[in-house]
Amino acid sequence: MRKSVKTSGLALLCLALALAGCSGGNNNKGNGASAVPSGSAAAGDGDIAAPAGEFPIVAEKTTLKVMVMGDANVESFEDNEFTRWYEEKTNVHVEWEVVPPSNALDKLNLTLTSGNLPDVIMNFNVPAAQQAIYGQEGVFVELTDLIEKFGTETKKMFASDPLIKQIATAPDGKIYALPYVSDCYHCTVIQKLWIYTPWLEKLALDMPTTTEEFHHVLKAFKEQDPNGNGKADEIPFAGSIATPGNNIDNFVMNAFIYDNITHDNFGLLLKDGKIDAAFNKPEWKEGLLYLHQLYADGLIAPESLTMDNSQLKQLGENPDVPLLGVVSGLHMGNFTQFYGESGRWLEYKAIPPLKGPQGVQIASNTPYTAVSGRYIITNAAKHPDVAMRWADAFYTQEVLLNGKYGREGIEWSKADADQMGIDGKPALFQALTPTSGAQKIHWYNSFPMNETNEFRLGWAVTDPDSVEPILYAETQKYEAFKNPNEDVIPPLYFTTEQSNEIANLKSTIDGQVREMNARFILGDAKLDSEWDAYVERLNSMNLKRMLEIYQEAYDTMKRNQAG
Repeated sequence: MRKSVKTSGLALLCLALALAGCSGGNNNKGNGASAVPSGSAAAGDGDIAAPAGEFPIVAEKTTLKVMVMGDANVESFEDNEFTRWYEEKTNVHVEWEVVPPSNALDKLNLTLTSGNLPDVIMNFNVPAAQQAIYGQEGVFVELTDLIEKFGTETKKMFASDPLIKQIATAPDGKIYALPYVSDCYHCTVIQKLWIYTPWLEKLALDMPTTTEEFHHVLKAFKEQDPNGNGKADEIPFAGSIATPGNNIDNFVMNAFIYDNITHDNFGLLLKDGKIDAAFNKPEWKEGLLYLHQLYADGLIAPESLTMDNSQLKQLGENPDVPLLGVVSGLHMGNFTQFYGESGRWLEYKAIPPLKGPQGVQIASNTPYTAVSGRYIITNAAKHPDVAMRWADAFYTQEVLLNGKYGREGIEWSKADADQMGIDGKPALFQALTPTSGAQKIHWYNSFPMNETNEFRLGWAVTDPDSVEPILYAETQKYEAFKNPNEDVIPPLYFTTEQSNEIANLKSTIDGQVREMNARFILGDAKLDSEWDAYVERLNSMNLKRMLEIYQEAYDTMKRNQAG
């Protein structure tokens, strides 16, 4: 039975990490452990780390062997100002194994199956299901007790935002990896719609607030020559297929029913603890009818269903005259050039959520910003207490500033008393001479961190027309309309058996939904005569079973949270 679990786990890891050539694993405890200086305690001698919060971490220099996925912004981890600063602070020396990103997943797979393990695996996004598999086999160290004893900052982070602990917890209710948190306020609303305000002003139009008003504005853009060149070349509404947030249907659909665009939970609803599908509901059909009408009236660019963001940006930066009236996207950089010569990126403003005919008005909320699997202690570590203390300090503001931004007084400093942050509150920090490209000053994003919204929005604004303060202000328009966190499906982790069963179900069903969405919008399929057959096809594809698996995973997660 144990061999069966391991084999299926490795197969699933290969699938999740897109790896090839997987072989059977090896669980030889201690293989590949780094050498420890003679002054350090040997394996089995108990904890040698200082109590939580005290520095240095160890009285005598101790070595950790760390395998890290490289980053184009870090020229060297070994010859690095932050590496030297952190070693002096902690008395922990690192033997680095830097894996190029192009080879990272293959190398990680080979390492896990060989048994020749480092003490720490850092900057790899190992899926939680695989964390549980290797954790249950003893390859990854279960961190609960270490966090309790040494994780002062980790516990503070979990207490400040329970969603982070939820994401860090594997399907079996245990924690095998520390998370990476980098909040991005404007990223919490992926589905935005941007309108070219000079056209509104020229045609004396107000910002649309309802689906009816939106249709009226698009029609004016098409028919009243707002770019003034005497040609009917305006594109009222466009998007791309590059990312879900750029699709033409997502923002508009939220005026009819909640449209979940996250890959893992595409088209699914959560209400009162029950998971259901949105894409087979009458409200979804109503949204498609509206979108088809926009298309039939010539208000949606046909190429929106085929082009990528580079093609969309060519339209947005057309050198002769502006062409795009309304565009789907996370931000203006999806279809114009930030700080570009045309300056058009400054002339697009976000349309607040549209109210549909039944009063639905939703801003799709994405509250789960933490990424699990970024810091793992393996069974090769002779001193997991040291590895835990070394990582826990990453979550302090001091280490975050030095580790990601550089040296105080050179790359950054504390803000002046009169400086304001991105959110309009007194600033916390200011950039002095920020680094760019490959450098040997800091580790960029290659370590666990807790970069909260308060921290990110606390950087001093020196130019009010810079990207971040503008995106913050535009995203504020959506705040009152966000669906609550409890109605957002969290990251769900499936057992090996569930993953094997759901893989084909989800691929087939998602593909059918996306295909028929496009066909219904284009009119290639008729909503009045073919909708029922579409719903029946989804049923025949075993939509019911797919939803049952999601519900099982969600219920398991909630039970684990309850203790």
